[in-house]
Amino acid sequence: MRWDYHNDAPIYTQLVDQITRMIVSGSLPPGERLPSVRNFAMEAGVNPNTMQRALTELERNGLIYSQRTSGHFVTDQSDYLEAAKTRLAAEAANQYLRDVTALGYSREEAEKLLQSVIRNVEECKNGDSNL
Repeated sequence: MRWDYHNDAPIYTQLVDQITRMIVSGSLPPGERLPSVRNFAMEAGVNPNTMQRALTELERNGLIYSQRTSGHFVTDQSDYLEAAKTRLAAEAANQYLRDVTALGYSREEAEKLLQSVIRNVEECKNGDSNL
């Protein structure tokens, strides 16, 4: 896994976001056992206390659960997974709108641009065009 960190947010919140994305995308499928805190921290290049804080937050959000002697596991409860997926998609949509309005697009122009991009992607999938 590739871990990206930025100076704009605490590392543990960035870990929460990145692990959430791995869970929602299926890279970490439901029921999968996560590495130990120490191993996960080493893989991510962070302090084990930071990783533990991120895992505690993920557990609070319902995306993982812990079993006392077995470690942490990805939840298989679809309502938590779907809520996380919807939240991430809404954040991405909000960022898109902030970015294009900063470029001077109106809401209507932003919608048309997005529809045009969607059409182009669909045409490329069908072999009709190139992006």
